[in-house]
Amino acid sequence: MHPPSPAAAAAVMDFSQNSLFGYMEDLQELTIIERPVRRSLKTPEEIERLTVDEDLSDIERAVYLLSAGQDIQGTSVIANLPFLMRQNPAETLRRVLPKVREALHVAGVEMQLTAAVSFLTILQDESVSVHTYAHSFLQVILLHLEHRDAGVSNAWLETLLSVIEVLPKDTLRHEILNPLVSKAQLSQTVQSRLVSCKILGKLTNKFDALAIKREILPLVKSLCQDVEYEVRSCMCRQLENIAQGIGTELTKSVVLPELIELSRDEGSSVRLAAFETLVNLLDIFDTDDRSQTILPVVKSFCEKSFKADESILISLSFHLGKLCHGLYGIFTPDQHLRFLEFYKKLCTLGLQQENGHNENQIPPQILEQEKKYISVRKNCAYNFPAMIVFVDPKNFHMELYSTFFCLCHDPEVPVRYTIAICFYEVSKLLNSGVYLIHKELITLLQDESLEVLDALIDHLPEILELMSTGGESSVQENKLSSLPDLVPALTAAEQRAAASLKWRTHEKLLQKYACLPQVISSDQIYYRFLQRMFTIMMTNNVLPVQKAASRTLCIFLRYNRKQEQRHEVIQKLIEQLGQGKSYWNRLRFLDTCEFIIEIFSKSFFCKYFFLPAIELTHDPVANVRMKLCYLLPKVKSTLKIPADKHLLQQLEMCVRKLLCQEKDKDVLAIVRRTVLELDRMEMSMDAEQLEKEKQQNDGRPMSDKTFEKKRRDSKTPTSLPKNIPISVPGSSSATPSTSKEIKKSKLIRSQSFNNQAFHAKYGNLDKCTTSKSSTAAYTPSVSGLSKTSMISLTDDSFRMRNTNSTPSSFSSNTSLPSTSRGTGNSVDPKSSGSKDTQPRKATLKSRKSNP
Repeated sequence: MHPPSPAAAAAVMDFSQNSLFGYMEDLQELTIIERPVRRSLKTPEEIERLTVDEDLSDIERAVYLLSAGQDIQGTSVIANLPFLMRQNPAETLRRVLPKVREALHVAGVEMQLTAAVSFLTILQDESVSVHTYAHSFLQVILLHLEHRDAGVSNAWLETLLSVIEVLPKDTLRHEILNPLVSKAQLSQTVQSRLVSCKILGKLTNKFDALAIKREILPLVKSLCQDVEYEVRSCMCRQLENIAQGIGTELTKSVVLPELIELSRDEGSSVRLAAFETLVNLLDIFDTDDRSQTILPVVKSFCEKSFKADESILISLSFHLGKLCHGLYGIFTPDQHLRFLEFYKKLCTLGLQQENGHNENQIPPQILEQEKKYISVRKNCAYNFPAMIVFVDPKNFHMELYSTFFCLCHDPEVPVRYTIAICFYEVSKLLNSGVYLIHKELITLLQDESLEVLDALIDHLPEILELMSTGGESSVQENKLSSLPDLVPALTAAEQRAAASLKWRTHEKLLQKYACLPQVISSDQIYYRFLQRMFTIMMTNNVLPVQKAASRTLCIFLRYNRKQEQRHEVIQKLIEQLGQGKSYWNRLRFLDTCEFIIEIFSKSFFCKYFFLPAIELTHDPVANVRMKLCYLLPKVKSTLKIPADKHLLQQLEMCVRKLLCQEKDKDVLAIVRRTVLELDRMEMSMDAEQLEKEKQQNDGRPMSDKTFEKKRRDSKTPTSLPKNIPISVPGSSSATPSTSKEIKKSKLIRSQSFNNQAFHAKYGNLDKCTTSKSSTAAYTPSVSGLSKTSMISLTDDSFRMRNTNSTPSSFSSNTSLPSTSRGTGNSVDPKSSGSKDTQPRKATLKSRKSNP
């Protein structure tokens, strides 16, 4: 490389100077901008006016601020009105509410909106009775319904509609319904008539059919024929509520004629409201009304929809499924075919205009039109399951498969996302014909959009189950031959999710992969997914993703029946995670142990993972030891007495080691709590094995048949049933004969721990290693075994008794070291997959360099 030329250096210098001057100009501009902010600060006089005496009560302060305060203070008082009503309703109604009414007369938009919300909150809190609320608040609400600001008017209207739900009929008639007669007249403003429409729709649920017919329906007819299309459209949308209040007969005689007339209205929004209301009321009308009155209207609406505004098509496509369901059975074959062709046309609407031009070259109105077309196709995808029912699943391949193919390959993500959500429903409807959409499943799994993948995997286990059990073949071995691309698609989907920043999608996908043992063979899982789970556990930076991979790996291991593959996975877990150089991997090993305890049997955990787990009590990283302490109660729950007596002793030694030599105060505090929890735990007991040992100790060996006969014939509870969980506080060779001795023994241990383990002098932990007797004197028994079973706490005592070792790598002819039940000697943990055979201290030293 050559040094820069003088000209280049000068250019750099000039650039630096220009940049410096530019920064100075920017700072000056910021100073100019900041000046008005400083000028807007309150002066001492203004602060004095805003200051309120602290000795005033809440009611007095509210009255003062509403009378003499500024708008922002009054708004704050009104926002706090529900609290005042809960605290002192009588004084609030007597002193504060009159001031609120006065303030609302001249209030701005913010205070009005706050008041509407506060009044609604008071109603929901039930701070006062309905009668008191109506007397105090109803007139204020009615007064501001016609506020000039539309947002304020809507806020008060929402409050009123909620109040109508709880008011008695007499109050509704006198305070609300009677004034509506004048408010709904043409002489009133459009805003007043719109409010009347919504109130009428709410009132129909509060009166009987006769009162509605006499007092409400005349107003409804008048508003349906209003001169303003907005009023007609608003009243039309309330006809659904009115029909539910007046019953079927009045709906046919009064509401249906109005809807038919409004469906021919000159305003497109009115016609749309009439169509949607008709669709929602289809269940009320009988077959004759549907076929003779409603079907012609729907047919005309569909024929004219392509010539109308695109918003008509959006609504039509959205209600298409409900329309097909409501009119099912009254179509002639020709009408059925025409309606199906109309749906297919909507599914491809706008795709014919795709020409590959740059969006910057397309006029804005065309872009807006294309967005509406996308909404139409999205709604068609939403209604696709209903259309399968419409054509009958048996006719899917001939009638709808091509449409389904187009929706799954649509160029727009919202359409593919919606069809991915519906994929499970489609699979259920097709039942034995689910094999027809195998390719579309692979297509959506390989979709470039993670949103589509996320929508599909919500029901991925159910979909794959249908794929494997449905179709032409019912034989388990042949089910997978029809999905040759499934495994590559699943692995590609996981890699795509892993490469993105959407870790929640990745986590969900890994969780759903737990269903794969039910779908594909264990060899495919072993060679295509297991190693990937290991890689994610060891390299991924997101903890929920790592845990999801760990749990899924455990499920894969649970359903793998090949011993060689099982042993290899177990050895990798112990060597690469449990004895890994990174403390992060050792933490994940403990997570895996927790999943193994949850998924596998207790004996499986004890055989392969018990010793590697408790060996982490010697870990140099405090976080690992801390996590192990939290796991110890679950570890102990896997033991069964007397078969796992030797493992219980190992657990006891590890806990004593932590109590005596732990230097980290946080870990030590958790150890103490864990010891208390361990001491309270009851051990599972193998009653049969216990009885056999008792007979052997008494010099009277007993055969299995004799024991079984004795157990069956015994009518007294002298022989315990199998696996009954009981506490074992006594000696390791025998159990107490009465529950009184059990309680006494547990009490002694608890007192020993309370008096000594938590003693003030316990902080001097170095004294723990001075002698074996001193340790046994104050340390509680974790398992409830007698103090005579305690072992020396020297370093040598923590090495395992069996000196046998295994090769560092696993082969088919080597067996994994285990701690199988019934063996009296414990196995060297270093032989359980360790890559080195040096003592534990050497291993710890090497780890300290790379925690």
